[in-house]
Amino acid sequence: MHKRDLVLLEHIRSILARLPFYGYRKVSRAIRANHMPTSEKQVRRIMKRAELQAIFPRRNLSKARQEHKKYPYLLAGKILRYPNQVWATDLTYIKLPSGHVYLMAIIDLYSRKVLNWIITNTLDTSIFANCLRETIERFGIPAIFNTDQGCQFTSECWTNVLHEYGVKISMDGKNRALDNIYVERIWKSLKYEDIYIKQYDSVCDLRQGIDRYFQFYNKERFHQGLDYQTPDQMYQSFQIVDLAEQAV
Repeated sequence: MHKRDLVLLEHIRSILARLPFYGYRKVSRAIRANHMPTSEKQVRRIMKRAELQAIFPRRNLSKARQEHKKYPYLLAGKILRYPNQVWATDLTYIKLPSGHVYLMAIIDLYSRKVLNWIITNTLDTSIFANCLRETIERFGIPAIFNTDQGCQFTSECWTNVLHEYGVKISMDGKNRALDNIYVERIWKSLKYEDIYIKQYDSVCDLRQGIDRYFQFYNKERFHQGLDYQTPDQMYQSFQIVDLAEQAV
């Protein structure tokens, strides 16, 4: 690269380190805002040569199979009053230098607590169904379980577990990403507060990093929407109060 290109490259790297979701158009505007003349074409050329790109949203993992039964959305107007009233889950795609993996997390919507999670390099539905069963056996039976209409969650392998425990099944409406907004917020927090910063090189490192982050998320991270309590405090305080009331 020419000396000027190298200088621009350093500016580009600096901007992407702070704003990894910026594409070449916004990067070029940010550089010009710092009184350094450049063009979108020039920034795009340098980013392409340096193999730099914006961080894009996850791959679409929510495609349903036509033969699978769809269920109505049960959370419209629903007030969350206690833990295990509603659980939810979703899948997200994580890219690594060696390939890619999928992450599924199961959360309690009342407390926002991450109850369980799993990393896998396959979309085999039995793996997710086993994680679901493990979570129910550990934390109890939710009244409602909400997912999108992805084939992993409309499959008999998954829904049979919910039917077995008498859980009501709720599914987001088609093209209604906001129906599962709480899980989407967790993905955003995890990626922007940990994964994009740490840039894990292996599945082993990623698994350890996610475990640390979710421990922090549940036990230490205050949530404005929870009146600045942690998910663990919300999940456990209700149980403590409930037990105290029963003792009276």
